[in-house]
Amino acid sequence: MNSQYLSIATTVSGVFLVMAMGALARYLKWFTSEVDRSLAGFLSNVLLPAFFFHRIMTDTKLSADLTAWTPTLFGAGLTIFGFLFAYAIAVSIGRWFGLETNSRARTFGLCSGIANYGYIPFPLAEAFYPGCVVTLLVHNVGVDVALWSVGLFIISGQGLKKSWKRIVFSPPLLSVAIALAIRQLGWNVWVPRPILSMTDQLGRCSIPIGLVLSGAIVYDCLTQVDLKNAWKPLILAIGVRLIALPVLFLLIAKHWVSDVDLQEVLLLQASMPAATFPIVMTRLFNQDIEVACTVVVGTSLIGLVTIPFWMVTAAAYLGF
Repeated sequence: MNSQYLSIATTVSGVFLVMAMGALARYLKWFTSEVDRSLAGFLSNVLLPAFFFHRIMTDTKLSADLTAWTPTLFGAGLTIFGFLFAYAIAVSIGRWFGLETNSRARTFGLCSGIANYGYIPFPLAEAFYPGCVVTLLVHNVGVDVALWSVGLFIISGQGLKKSWKRIVFSPPLLSVAIALAIRQLGWNVWVPRPILSMTDQLGRCSIPIGLVLSGAIVYDCLTQVDLKNAWKPLILAIGVRLIALPVLFLLIAKHWVSDVDLQEVLLLQASMPAATFPIVMTRLFNQDIEVACTVVVGTSLIGLVTIPFWMVTAAAYLGF
């Protein structure tokens, strides 16, 4: 148990050190905020789709039937529940934890309701559960659908009607859908090798660049948090994001899921802190950026301890 915890903690520390380099680059002005939008666009429109396409094309365990989409349903369902649960907690008892306004409650619901589903779990999956990487990709399609529907509604009052085009024509989603279709039709043997080589090389850049960008965003947030008042919403975020939702995810993985790869995905999601992208959505819709930064930065820093704890605990509970 101790050696397993040390191995996971070492890998987690390495992931966070990449994020720390992004923060350091921002502090030293090597990586300015002016490039954030273009880098994020290149990441989401080129690098991540390349990563998804290549992994699905080359995965030898991928099912050739419609059960390949089951992780998508879990990703959407659990993320929607997370949003609604976090928002309900913020509305019901949030006033005692510094969430006095509707804007602060909405921001808390968005940020606490969604786990980091990309840049942190992918390298951990590669290191400890490589067989579940493609399952994690398909799962994340559902997370994106939930984020741009229920998540969008919570933070802005706008729902699927306003965001369906963003979902359907999202390059990462199109990449996953096209790759799965090619695999299910058996056409993957006809994909030119230079295409696979290109997507492999581009895809390898996606996670490190995503971590660096996340680190820069986290550094920006640290300058916007009032430490004197941040502890109240952070305590509530710890209870929701780092305790209650992980327990729920693991119960579902244990009793409702039989596929080992999907169990591993839920293990990883149960171990994660809040995702960083909701900070961008909070800024976009002029909600409470201080609460967003408190939840994301606070749970991420605490995640240095809780991620190894939950991964070890969950592995023992699920019998891995």
